Amino acid sequence: MKRRQHQHLLESLVHSTAKQQGDFTKTAELATELLCENLAVSLVSVWIFSADQSSQSLVAQFGAMALQDTYRPSQLQSLPRYLNELKNHRHIDAGNTLIDPRLTELVDNYFIPRQILSSLEIGIRINGHLEGVLCLERAQVTHHWHDSEIYLACQMADQLALTLATKHTYDKEERLSLFRCATEQSRQMSMLINLHTEKVEYVNQAHEEITGLAREKSIGANLRELSFFKQHNQLAEQTLAQIFRGEQAKGEVQFNRADGSRYWLKYVVSQFITDRGNHYALVSGEESTDEHNYKAELERLAWRCSLTGLNNRSHFNRVLEKTTNGLLLLVDLVAFKRFNDTYGHENGDSLLIEIGRRLKHFSEINKATEIARVGSDEFAVLLTDDNAVYDLDYFSTRLYQHLAMPILIGREQIEPKPALAVVDIASVANLFAPLTCADIAVQYAKKKKGTAIQVFNSTLLSAFKEDAQIERDLHSAIRGRQFELYYQPLRDLEQQTYIGAEALIRWHHPKKGVLYPGAFIDIAEQSGMINAIGSWVLEAACRQLNIWQHHNADLSMHVNVSARQFFSGNLYEQVWQLLTRYRLKPKTLILEITETELMGDIRHATLLCQELAELGVGLAIDDFGTGYSSMRYLKQFPISKLKIDRSFISDLTISRESQEIVSAIIAMASALNISLTAEGVETAEQEAFLAKSFCHQAQGYLYSPALREPEFAQFLLAAKEPSLVTH
Repeated sequence: MKRRQHQHLLESLVHSTAKQQGDFTKTAELATELLCENLAVSLVSVWIFSADQSSQSLVAQFGAMALQDTYRPSQLQSLPRYLNELKNHRHIDAGNTLIDPRLTELVDNYFIPRQILSSLEIGIRINGHLEGVLCLERAQVTHHWHDSEIYLACQMADQLALTLATKHTYDKEERLSLFRCATEQSRQMSMLINLHTEKVEYVNQAHEEITGLAREKSIGANLRELSFFKQHNQLAEQTLAQIFRGEQAKGEVQFNRADGSRYWLKYVVSQFITDRGNHYALVSGEESTDEHNYKAELERLAWRCSLTGLNNRSHFNRVLEKTTNGLLLLVDLVAFKRFNDTYGHENGDSLLIEIGRRLKHFSEINKATEIARVGSDEFAVLLTDDNAVYDLDYFSTRLYQHLAMPILIGREQIEPKPALAVVDIASVANLFAPLTCADIAVQYAKKKKGTAIQVFNSTLLSAFKEDAQIERDLHSAIRGRQFELYYQPLRDLEQQTYIGAEALIRWHHPKKGVLYPGAFIDIAEQSGMINAIGSWVLEAACRQLNIWQHHNADLSMHVNVSARQFFSGNLYEQVWQLLTRYRLKPKTLILEITETELMGDIRHATLLCQELAELGVGLAIDDFGTGYSSMRYLKQFPISKLKIDRSFISDLTISRESQEIVSAIIAMASALNISLTAEGVETAEQEAFLAKSFCHQAQGYLYSPALREPEFAQFLLAAKEPSLVTH
C-alpha cells in the first residue's frame, strides 16, 4: 500500500466523527471496515479486555467471515501465553495459526472451527497497559505479514487506544448541570504531545474551534509555547511534573484568545507509552465557559431565597459560624401553615415577601450584618456592630411591633403573628450553636400570650435540657410499661348519676414520681412518640371498658386522641380491631379531639369521623369554644358530644360574659341535638348554673379528681352506683 493511501486511511479514522466524539465502539467499527476493505484479509475484529484482564468482549468486526457464530474465548485465564505475548511483544504476526506456538491456546476452540490460517494480533495499549486487541485474520496461510500491513494495523490500534483514552474525558460531560439547556453542548478537543521532543504532534478540529488557534500553528509547536504555559506558567509546570510522575492531571482554567475573548477550559492530561517506547501526553479538554458561568450563577442563587431575595440558611450559617459577638434575632410566623392552607399559597408567599421587606427595612436602619430566610416561615437577623449598644427590651419590642403591623393582602387586612427569639451570641459562644439557642427560645416565645418575645437565658436552657431528658426517659417509659390510666368520673346532671369516665394517662417516673400529661405530652408530640403512647392509652382504655361491661357496669369511656394520632392513617384500623377484640357496646367508646386539631385537614377529618361513627364510636370535641367554634363544621362532622372548656367554667358564677358564652354553647348544642359535658366543675354554684341551663353532663373536682381503677370502683360504690367488681 502506498504511503499516501496509508496516510489517507489513518486520516479517515482520525478525522471521523466517531473519533472526534470519543465514541470507541463506532471508531472500532470504522477501523475494522477500513482495514478489511484496504487489506487482503477475511476478518478484522476489535476486542476489549476487562479492567482486571480476566475476560474479553467483542466490540466490532467486519469481513466475509463476520457472520459465523464461533467467537474467541471470553475468559482470558485460559489464554495465559497468548496474553503474555501481547503484553511483551506488542503484536503477534502468525503466518500459520495452526503451528505458531504463540497461538496454540486458540487453535482447537477458535482457529480450526473458523478455518483461520493466518492472523495478525495487535495489542491496544494505554500508558503501556494492555486494554484490548485488534485482530486481522485470513482464511489462507500467509508466508509473512508485510511491514506496511503491520505498521498500518499498529497505527490503527494506536488510534483506538487514543479514542479509548479520551472516552473517559468525554464521559465527564454527563456531569453537566441538569439546569443547562438541551442545546448547551461542548465539543471535546484532543491533543497529543511527544514528551521526549516536547512537541505537539496532533490536535483535532475542536481544538481550533475552542482556542481560535489554527491547527497548522499548533502542530509542531513546543509545549512551552502553548497558552497554558504562557498564561498559567506555574500551574502548567506543576501539571507537567505530575505527568512525568505518571499521574493524571485535571482541572479548569481560564484562557485569553488571540482576539481578546476569554474562555474557560476543563482539561484532563494523562501519559501513555507507545509500542515503540515513546512517551506521550494525551490532553483532552472541553470548553466550559457556559457551564462555569452557569455554575457561578447557581452558586450565587444557592445562597439566596428566590422568593424574598434574602440570603438562605446555608449562607447565614456560614456567616454565623465566624461570629462571636452581637445579637441573633430569630422570627417565626405563628400558625403560618394554617394561614397558607386557609388563604392559599399565593397569599402565603405575599405574607412572606412583606415580612422579608420589613426585615430589610429594619435591618438597613439598624445596620444589620446579615439577614436571611432560614426556614419556610422563619427569618434571622444578625447584628454585630461593635460600636452599637442595644437595649434588648426596646430593640426586640420595636422589631416585634414593626412585624406585627397589619398587612393588606388582596382586599383583606391580615395581622401577622410573629414570635421573636433573641440570643446574645457572646453568652453562648463556644458552648452552643447560636441558631440552636434561637430555635429553643422561639418555641417558648410561640407559647406566650400577647407579645411573643423570648430572650435566651440559662433558665431556658435548663428547661430545654429538662425536656430533652424527659424525651429520653419517654423511650424507656414506653418500653418499661411506666404508664397507667386514671379515670375521672362523668356525672349526668339530670339523673344525678355517674355515667362514664375520661381516661387520663399518668406516668410513674422512676425518679420524679407521678407525672401528669402536661409534663410530657407536648414533648411526646414534638418527638413523634405520641402515636405509640396514644395507641397504648386507647387499648388500655378499651380493655378496662370491656371489664366494666363484663360486670354489667353501664359506663362509657372517653379517650383523648392527639392530632398526630388522629391523622396517622391507621386510627380507623386500630379502633376497628379493638372494638372487635373487646366486643364493646356501641357508643360507649368516645374519642375526644380538640377543635383546632380537627381543623388541620378538613377533608380527611370528615371522612375519618364518618367512618368511626359507622363503627359505633362516639366523637367529642374537646376544649370547645377555644378554637374555630364553627356551626358549619359542627354540621359537617358526625359529632356526638361537645366538651365546654374549663376556662369558661372557672369564672362562670362571677363573669356574665362566661355565662353568656356557656348559655350560647348549650343552646347551639341543643339545636344540633349534640350532648354536652362541662369540664372543670369545682363548685356547687357552677353545677347549679349548668343544670339550670340544661347542660347534660359535668366532670371536675367537685365530684372527684382522676382516680386509679380500684379507687374509681370504690368511688362508684360509695355513690351508690350499680355494683362494680374490681379486678
